[in-house]
Amino acid sequence: MKSDNMIIDRSLLKGREYRGASRIDGPLVYMKNTHPVGYGELVEITAGDGSRKMGQVLDTSDEAVCVQVFEGTDGLNLPDTKMRFLGEPLSLSVTDEMLGRVMNGLGKSRDGGADPRGSEERDVNGAPINPTSREYPRDFIQTGISVIDGMTTLIQGQKLPIFSGNGLPHNQLAAQIARQAKVRGGKSDFAIVFAAMGVKYDIAKYFIDSFEETGVLDNVALFLSLADDPSIERTITPRTALTLAEYLAFDKGKQVLVIMTDMTNYCESLREISTLRGEIPSRKGYPGYLYSNLAEIYERSGKIAGRSGSITQLPILTMPNDDISHPIPDLTGYITEGQIVFDRELNGRDVYPPINVSPSLSRLMKDGIGEGMTRADHPHLSNQLFASYSHVKDVRNLASVIGEEELTEVDHLYIKFGDFFEHKFLNQSFDEDRSIEQTLDLAWDALSILPSEELQRLTEEEISEHYKG
Repeated sequence: MKSDNMIIDRSLLKGREYRGASRIDGPLVYMKNTHPVGYGELVEITAGDGSRKMGQVLDTSDEAVCVQVFEGTDGLNLPDTKMRFLGEPLSLSVTDEMLGRVMNGLGKSRDGGADPRGSEERDVNGAPINPTSREYPRDFIQTGISVIDGMTTLIQGQKLPIFSGNGLPHNQLAAQIARQAKVRGGKSDFAIVFAAMGVKYDIAKYFIDSFEETGVLDNVALFLSLADDPSIERTITPRTALTLAEYLAFDKGKQVLVIMTDMTNYCESLREISTLRGEIPSRKGYPGYLYSNLAEIYERSGKIAGRSGSITQLPILTMPNDDISHPIPDLTGYITEGQIVFDRELNGRDVYPPINVSPSLSRLMKDGIGEGMTRADHPHLSNQLFASYSHVKDVRNLASVIGEEELTEVDHLYIKFGDFFEHKFLNQSFDEDRSIEQTLDLAWDALSILPSEELQRLTEEEISEHYKG
């Protein structure tokens, strides 16, 4: 009976307003002596001048409630700040009319139009998916980029992060994938949800202009949280983007590709909030719950049995100091199904995209390529490319010690193969969209530089059909 009374009391107190904050610290506001409120509950904050802001309960106890304010705490003071707890979580009004729109991290209009309004409100934290209802990802997504399609293939329902560094062209690659990605062989009701966190205005404009010029903006929903927006908004942006993605995929049957950049900015905002709350830091000052927090985002991808749609994720993160062992890429690698790794040396040689294939992999690739999906020779061809290019690095290291003139004839062919691989297969223009057949034929052009006896990962039948040496 006591529990029932508490529920009744709480429902009666829903919407009650309190005045007088006890503490304001960055984007956080603390209020004492409130009724019991729930974690994640939506809060309306009124400043002394009557202006209103929205926030979310970040922490609650018997003594005080901690609220994170989405629009920042400018204009708030301790005695005049009012809070009204709405008794419901932060939600997003979802509609397929959000495709073609540019919004901020909370789903509000940023393109000058009216705020998108759908017939349904969805909790931005999403709904858990029963693991037994998930379908194993198997369908190939063609990005038109040879190194990805041929060697780190993207599969429908997969989460495949891109590990980059400051100054590298990850934004260009993200825009190119958004323009070119398609599901092979079907009508492919394909949609892109693009979430940018903490990006500068010129980068945001670059994405918008790129999509407008190529005519794909009508099929893209952009959530842009700019660098000068409150950092707290960055922690909400991927959740609002994924809420729309879930609606488009599981309610509207679309194949949705979610591109999120930059997840490092998202994690920095988590660290900032954690520090303000006085939490005990973990590795490099990040909160101990960074792993579970990232998992909440990354695991909102996949396919559900009985539903025709799917969510595929391409999160992009810039590795601080190009350190792949940094907590953000390190934890991301544990949660996701592979990684695509950028290389600064390749970028310095004007190779685009500058992807280092050696540490890059797609763990689901083997289940989405081959006969009936891409081409029968694709699995063995990819393995041979990895093996041959790995040997190129050994030959180059040897040449740096003894000189190229001391190399064998076969070693010289490996160097020639490596140059062709980097400048013809790996390298392509920003607006070049290669089919999977073009990619695989180009791979055979590269391998045909080597003697056929060096191609030990390919079958005799494959060599006889495709080898051009």
